[in-house]
Amino acid sequence: MFLACLLVPVNARASDRDKPQPYALIFGTVWDPDGHPLYGVKVKIRRANEKKARWELYSNHTGEFAQRLPVGNADYIVWADVKGYKLASGRQLKPGSEVTVHIDYDERSDIGLHLDW
Repeated sequence: MFLACLLVPVNARASDRDKPQPYALIFGTVWDPDGHPLYGVKVKIRRANEKKARWELYSNHTGEFAQRLPVGNADYIVWADVKGYKLASGRQLKPGSEVTVHIDYDERSDIGLHLDW
């Protein structure tokens, strides 16, 4: 048995472990009320049947965020948390509507989070 393992190339033995696992993806952009992308806004994601956020992330310099999710049929709620978020202008933002995302398998869903004054 030991000799058989030595005869099998290393890359063939590791290939099962190294296969990328499938995942779903929510990709989005956070927008201010004037239509500009916002950097550094906390984005929260939870499953529709849960109360607390399961994932928290921040929008990048172009206002974008992306979160990998488990494969499978599920609904997710995505929203922006603007508590403590300060604009350079001093104006106060209010969170916009929550977005419901339905995932069937290993798909990508693109969304926008639009904030209010």
